[in-house]
Amino acid sequence: MDQLQAMQVFARVAELASFTRAADSLGMPKASASTAIQELEALLGTRLLHRTTRRVQPTQDGQAFYERVRDLLADVDEMQSMFRDGSEALRGRLRVDMPSSMARMMVVPRLGEWLARHPGLEIEVSSSDRRVDVVREGFDCVVRVGHVAESSLVARRLGAMRMMNCASSAYLQQYGEPVTLDDLAHHRLVHYVTNLGTRPEGFEYPAEGEYRNMPMAGVITVNSIESYQAACAAGLGIVQVPAGAMNAQIQAGTMVEILKNFPAEPMPVSLVYAHRRNLPRRVKAFMDWIEGVLRPYLDAP
Repeated sequence: MDQLQAMQVFARVAELASFTRAADSLGMPKASASTAIQELEALLGTRLLHRTTRRVQPTQDGQAFYERVRDLLADVDEMQSMFRDGSEALRGRLRVDMPSSMARMMVVPRLGEWLARHPGLEIEVSSSDRRVDVVREGFDCVVRVGHVAESSLVARRLGAMRMMNCASSAYLQQYGEPVTLDDLAHHRLVHYVTNLGTRPEGFEYPAEGEYRNMPMAGVITVNSIESYQAACAAGLGIVQVPAGAMNAQIQAGTMVEILKNFPAEPMPVSLVYAHRRNLPRRVKAFMDWIEGVLRPYLDAP
């Protein structure tokens, strides 16, 4: 097996953490994949993978090598298609990440029609509320809601999600509807934190040209958007969510938008990807498509 093929095998094993799954995805015997890695390690003079009976993961050298190999393979893929007709069918695999509620309500319902136009593509969709490591976990692009702090990544700003305050009808029947910020002293907030155990920020509101946070009481703290919205629906407190996230419930009368004059700061939405001189056509095509899908839900950048 030549070095380029061996690098392709290594990248797939590193991404899938399994020789068996990597070999299956590449259509080769597991023994051939294992041999390719052994030959590559011998050539480089270092161990690239930790192997146990339960999992396979890159060593420190293997992770550094993977980051370079992934860019190299992308460049090779781009070079192979640079002289082809731009209308040629897209092929290959995409790995993307986005918030779970965005995937469920906005993107996945539209994904079938896009994949039908590109039958040569396969896509892996990660949807969680944690901030994935774009490079280490091998993502082609990520939809990031919130500010992008990583200077090593490219961020393509798509717009911002307007925020609104909501409570369930049952909650308002029990506690009344707050009209002013002072009224919040007699109300509960559903607290959201990225990591349980950290201090909640409280109720965010605009004042004198900036956004401030007001500490509020609450009986529940969650670390996922799905649980956050479910807690509100269960009458456990007030939430601050992107406008449109609860449209169906508001129209059904089970949720009510409140304190319309005190929305939280709009949340920026960006497409984030690793630095590369040339992105594969399939990645560019997906980013253009998903930008169009999300545009109706966003205010202009």
